[in-house]
Amino acid sequence: MRRSDSTLEAFWTAASARWSAPLEVLVRRQGGPGFRKRLEAASLVAPARLAYRDDALASVSEWRRRGGRVALVSDGQTEATRAVAAHLDLFDEIHDISGPKAERDGHLDALYGPGRYAEFENVVPSRAALEPDLKAAASAPDKSLNRVPAALRLVRPHQWLKNFLIFVPMIAAHHLTLAAFAQALLAFIAFSLIASSTYVLNDLLDLNADRAHPRKRNRPLASGAVSLAQGTVMVPALAVAGVAIAMMSGLALLGMLALYFAATTAYSFKFKRLVVIDICMLAVLYTMRILAGSAATGIPSSVWLLAFSIFFFFSLAAVKRQAELVDGIASGLVTAHGRGYHVDDLAIVSNIVVASGMVSVMVLALYANSAPVLQLYSRPEMLWGVCLILLFWNSRIAILTHRGEMHDDPLVFAARDRTSQLCGLGILALGVAGTVL
Repeated sequence: MRRSDSTLEAFWTAASARWSAPLEVLVRRQGGPGFRKRLEAASLVAPARLAYRDDALASVSEWRRRGGRVALVSDGQTEATRAVAAHLDLFDEIHDISGPKAERDGHLDALYGPGRYAEFENVVPSRAALEPDLKAAASAPDKSLNRVPAALRLVRPHQWLKNFLIFVPMIAAHHLTLAAFAQALLAFIAFSLIASSTYVLNDLLDLNADRAHPRKRNRPLASGAVSLAQGTVMVPALAVAGVAIAMMSGLALLGMLALYFAATTAYSFKFKRLVVIDICMLAVLYTMRILAGSAATGIPSSVWLLAFSIFFFFSLAAVKRQAELVDGIASGLVTAHGRGYHVDDLAIVSNIVVASGMVSVMVLALYANSAPVLQLYSRPEMLWGVCLILLFWNSRIAILTHRGEMHDDPLVFAARDRTSQLCGLGILALGVAGTVL
């Protein structure tokens, strides 16, 4: 089985269902012993979707096959504990032993005799007390989980590729100075930490939906490779680190990061479940990275850049939803897990992908004939080549997604895809040629 903790599981599931649910439980808690029970009553924890350790399940099953007995020991015999026991159908006894570890150990000694039992910690979202012959299995390390890489995967460093958008204002304005680069780099680091904080928060809120998803079920929190306690601590820790670095840049960047964190949190709690609004929010969050670059460097983002950004990233955000719907159809689902879309919406979402991508290219084409281009480029006609490459790339992404071959964020996919890399090099070459020739 994989690791999980019932109280945190209930907390985050309740928060996902209704952001105010845990707060309501806390307000009505009044120090009473039923806090955990009321929290779980406010949540929608499904035992079938909890994370379990396969190695422990196998050991417990083998012990029972040999005639041994297994007990599930909880520090609160709640409905959730009984539901887990009923789902697994592995336990001969269920015991409620509250209090500190010494008191719990004394109770177990009284039940089974000193040294007459062994324990698996966090085998299920509780504890299991086992007989002594299982002690070797209980003390064996869990080699299926590699904590360090899992914790690193949880913060999604590959998603930091999006934060290179912070450098776009200085590149678009041809303001390539060391001072501007240093400020943009500082913003990149701060933004990456804040973004990772929101990624962890989103994964905590999406536990049930991720466990039901064919690919997302392998995410560190959903699979149990990282405990919910670790994930819960990482959210404020990463946010505080990001704020500390942003303060070195100034109030403008700090304000933009605060706005980004608030918008992302609102997206995680509410807007990601609202049809079309979720796509709009994602497009805005992408564009906010460009605005953060302007805030850090003092280089303003032009209306042309912002218009292109909104339409381009609206298309890429719709790609994510299109990919989820394609996966849903392949899995025989009716709705996308944790979203407001039905599989019947696929045709409309696909049209949004293509239409928004084409509009972004049209904005770039209009920009190629605008007055600012004549000041920045000696050969502005090179930008028409950029338009052609983007037309090809947008169309190809739409087709690959339609075929079910888009398995990642489209920007992360582009960074790994050879054809996309060649398109990026072509755009860079045309931009340089238009400037220096």
